[in-house]
Amino acid sequence: MLDRSSKAAGFPLAAAFGIYTAAFLAVASPWLLGFVEVPWDSVSTFYPPFAFLARSIATGQSPFWTPNIFAGWPQIADPQALIFSPLHLFVALIDPSPTPRLFDALTFVLLYIGGAGVILLFRDRGWHVAGAVAAALAFSLGGSAASRIQHIGQLQSLVFLPLAILMLSRALERTSWMAGAAAGLFASFIVLGRDQVALVGTDVLIGFVLWHWLDGPGRGARFVASLKPLIAGVAVGACVITVPVVLTVLLAQASNRPDISFAHAVQGSLHPASLLMLAFADVFGASDFHREFWGPPSIPWHDMIGQTGLYDSQNTGQIYTGALVAVALLGFAMTRGVLWTRDVRFFTTTALMALLYALGKYTPVFYLLYEYLPGVSLYRRPADATFVLCGMLAIVSGYLIHRLLTGTLPVRRWQFVVAALAVGVMVVISVVLARWAGTLESAALPLLWGCGFLLAAVGALALAQRLALRSAAAAAFVLAIFCAADFAWNNAPNESTGLPASLYGALRSDSNDETLALLKSKLKAAAAPDRRDRVEMVGVAYHFPNIGLIHDFDHLYGHNPLRLALFEDATGAPDTVAAVRGPLTPLLPSYRSPLEDLFGVRFLAFGQPIEKIDPSVKADDFPLVGRTKDAYVYENPRAFPRVLLATQWRKADFTEMLKKGGWPEVDYRRTVLLENAPPLAPPGDVPGHVRIARYENTSIEVEADAPSGGFVVLNEVWHPWWRATVDGKPADILKANVLFRAVVVPPGQHTVRFTFEPLAGGWAELRGKLDAAMK
Repeated sequence: MLDRSSKAAGFPLAAAFGIYTAAFLAVASPWLLGFVEVPWDSVSTFYPPFAFLARSIATGQSPFWTPNIFAGWPQIADPQALIFSPLHLFVALIDPSPTPRLFDALTFVLLYIGGAGVILLFRDRGWHVAGAVAAALAFSLGGSAASRIQHIGQLQSLVFLPLAILMLSRALERTSWMAGAAAGLFASFIVLGRDQVALVGTDVLIGFVLWHWLDGPGRGARFVASLKPLIAGVAVGACVITVPVVLTVLLAQASNRPDISFAHAVQGSLHPASLLMLAFADVFGASDFHREFWGPPSIPWHDMIGQTGLYDSQNTGQIYTGALVAVALLGFAMTRGVLWTRDVRFFTTTALMALLYALGKYTPVFYLLYEYLPGVSLYRRPADATFVLCGMLAIVSGYLIHRLLTGTLPVRRWQFVVAALAVGVMVVISVVLARWAGTLESAALPLLWGCGFLLAAVGALALAQRLALRSAAAAAFVLAIFCAADFAWNNAPNESTGLPASLYGALRSDSNDETLALLKSKLKAAAAPDRRDRVEMVGVAYHFPNIGLIHDFDHLYGHNPLRLALFEDATGAPDTVAAVRGPLTPLLPSYRSPLEDLFGVRFLAFGQPIEKIDPSVKADDFPLVGRTKDAYVYENPRAFPRVLLATQWRKADFTEMLKKGGWPEVDYRRTVLLENAPPLAPPGDVPGHVRIARYENTSIEVEADAPSGGFVVLNEVWHPWWRATVDGKPADILKANVLFRAVVVPPGQHTVRFTFEPLAGGWAELRGKLDAAMK
């Protein structure tokens, strides 16, 4: 067993955190001071559910289901809802109306935690404080964590990895069940991300345990000794993750993405040319507002160099982890055996495996992982593994700096020659690619800046090496200053990471955005006891699809890579409707269709005139009720109320309707379509009426006056975790009109209550699947 305590005793922990914190805040200041906000998915996909979570808690409602998107959505099973994020849940409990600026601050708290974990890991291993600070800054402010900061869930899956490794290392080396429990807790925080980074991070932890068991003699004794802490960790982790993970698995199976084909997954591979950005931060123009992005898989690349078959955003390949990391890897990693010493070889191996995973189709490794490693086939975009790759490179480079500053790394002149040649080769490759793409002039300056930062990193290391003889903290201070300057320049706010806060005024709860104001006023004026009208916003702005989660109104669509398969089959709903799209399915062939009316879409806000989106509509089908700078706003006078009382039913083949379309010619205010005969058909056809007595996220109470009985139809998406009662007695929820809900009521006055019960519903669904599998 390694004795870490004596090595850690001389580590200036307070100085390390002081230096790290100052450098971190300097780089993060544009976001923390409100000059910019993290754009794209952060403001569209993650912040609105966070605001919904806070608003629900503040109003005494459950946040487990939302009516505000997709005609109803199970937030409790959605990783992007942040319900199980400890940090976001804590803030939501104390702040009823968190702002986008506060949300960004929480994002940087997560990043800070990741770097803090690196420092503690270095301290525990007795590695030099300067290496710790440099690695911490590279981990938290470099690589994919910086370039893809908008992906909050993946950040959360990454940042707890150093702490999990730290506590797992202690647990295994000291056979401590308390450390094992702590490791299980931090590992559960990783798993709660329920994304590909969480999968890779979990595999890293499993690999760490296997490495501990197999590395060196005494394997049997190590295995037996590790059981107590590992059981403690598994027990703690299972308590935290079981419910959210099971619910997410059930949701995924009922979603548009039960799994991802290999051909689809590898469209998100990391192109090998992106590795140039380890040394040259912006050689492809991915960060510069004033330059066209020309790297893979951009249009210039495809036109001049060739098709890649990739479908990645331009920030996917931005893996610049800092000039110190590049210099350490290019300059010192070639020292014989240094990356395979016992202290660091696990991290070296993990970095290599993460790289092979991220490269996807460009090596045969990912195919094997896809076919044989559980969980891989659930995700698209293997390039997500760059989060872990960059984190591991930060740790490995920090270790190399530790070896340099402690005088245990023999540096030879030939190494500098080889490093210079390596940089030269990367420059030549960049120049050749830029010339092929016709962007040589655009790439020249970033290459010069990159070489300048590499030379400056060599100088910073030389100065730190001198200072380390007198003061370890002084060496750390020098490297921190350099890292702060490096990341403040090369990872400064750009079109993927930081845009002016003024662009996102509509996200604030007190927003005076004219499109929102118009929609809200129209919804309020149209309110009625049986109505809860929806809106449809298409092609307005990237951050608009989920905005109803913030302002508490119901949008037909939303922004999420997951949708219920039933809803997507019926509507053709894409990930987002930020761009203009028309109706795309047999069941919804036009905005002038029964399905649009059944959804109760009363007002439509489009970025273009409706006749350009759907040429089949007539001028008087959707009267124009307003025009704002962002949208044309129309009214659908045929929109049905949220609740209806049908007194007749008709059998229909929903599967066939989804495939071929064709709505029966009936009055949907009085007739409901069902797949099977109801258990109790209404004895007559006397009209009645219904009203919404109480409406909350997970509880809806409807009062019905049905003289001859009938069906209370709730125009919200059918989902198996909802339960219903009629006058307090359990009642079946029928799937009605293809994807809505209906409950049979006998003649008379009744109270129908719909409640969302994810635990009971999820357990019943899981038990049914297990029983079916057993048969």
